[in-house]
Amino acid sequence: MAGTGGPGTALVLGGGGVTGIAWEVGLLAGLGDAGVDLTAADLVVGTSAGSVVGAQVTSGLAVEELYRRQLEPPSAERPARVSPGVLAAWLLAGLLARGDATAFARRVGRASIRAAAAGRTPTLDERLTAISSRLPVSSWPDRDLRVTAVDALTGAFRVLTADSGVDLVTAVAASCAVPSVYPPVLIDGRPHIDGGMKSGANVDLATGAERVVVLAPTPRGFATMVSAASQAAAWPAGRALVLSPDAAAVRAIGPNVLDPAARAASAVAGRAQGRSTVAAVRAVWTA
Repeated sequence: MAGTGGPGTALVLGGGGVTGIAWEVGLLAGLGDAGVDLTAADLVVGTSAGSVVGAQVTSGLAVEELYRRQLEPPSAERPARVSPGVLAAWLLAGLLARGDATAFARRVGRASIRAAAAGRTPTLDERLTAISSRLPVSSWPDRDLRVTAVDALTGAFRVLTADSGVDLVTAVAASCAVPSVYPPVLIDGRPHIDGGMKSGANVDLATGAERVVVLAPTPRGFATMVSAASQAAAWPAGRALVLSPDAAAVRAIGPNVLDPAARAASAVAGRAQGRSTVAAVRAVWTA
């Protein structure tokens, strides 16, 4: 049962690409404008893009500085996209998995290994460099930060923490390894892919927290992936809140969540949405 003997507050940060990072940072900044600081949560859970934001907000760097960075021109970043072929392969993997989340993750994981071997993704060194550039520090915080990933060979879900023996950049890169778009990341010699292959936000990792706020750029489930809302329903009424992009943020994000050119607009829209949702967040966060 949620809310028993665990941390008081949990901030859960879901996946959603480059624009998802920007929207989450913007939303946190907008809430901060009204004096609501979600980054002080007792527990921070990060999945995919959310793992980047989780590492950022627990680094000690002010949210305002993180927001400013989202507004910088994306000159050093190259855009990526989930192609129709990759999306079709995910759909097929979901059908063949017949509701088995581990089987689904294993299928997309092995396809991702093949894509990287064929040179259809950036190199692992390129990805580690890109992820490192997004993190203010490269060491784990003295906070309860949990980063999610999936073993590409077995489909097994993993939760990485400061005690896992994995450096922070590698953990975040693994969590952000969108299958067949970016290469799997080696942890203990084994390839790992995006933690979002189990759930877009993995809200269940906050079980035990009394109050939970979830930032979910992509709130719906896909194939066997569990939606943030369905997981948040485990909490009593008024103790959990899932925030997803509003209409203005959806327009700002656009059709490609991996396009750095949409980052600044996504951050601005997130900040505006944060300011508009203060009352709802405060009602949960300070209940």
